[in-house]
Amino acid sequence: MKILICGLPGSGKTTLADRLAKDLYYTRLNADQVRSELNDWDFSEEGRKRQARRLRDITNRIPRSITDFVCPTKETRKIFKADYVIWMDTVDKSEYEDTNKMFERLEENEYDLQITNWENYEFILSAFRSYISRTDAV
Repeated sequence: MKILICGLPGSGKTTLADRLAKDLYYTRLNADQVRSELNDWDFSEEGRKRQARRLRDITNRIPRSITDFVCPTKETRKIFKADYVIWMDTVDKSEYEDTNKMFERLEENEYDLQITNWENYEFILSAFRSYISRTDAV
């Protein structure tokens, strides 16, 4: 199961990923940490596609993973190929103007859970656990 938590910088992706990974016993990947390890700070459209491919390849080898990644375009989300997408729709813009311009808001068919105010963490955890129980039964 590959979970993607996406959204603009400052939306709470990393905080949510940390909590979910701990509570669900999933491996957590942070896109910025991966960039840092590889010293790849290219935030162009091509750099973001490369990052999506890189994260996809890493998570394809991990049975249960949670990745927090801006994943700003439909194409980067398609490249990553998440099993479950949480969209952190909690901020209208970030401090990074290039990311604001590039970010494409997700459409209903692109996410499984949209978070507009994530103060109710138990609801988020419950929604995901419910999804897991439905998909495990299939």
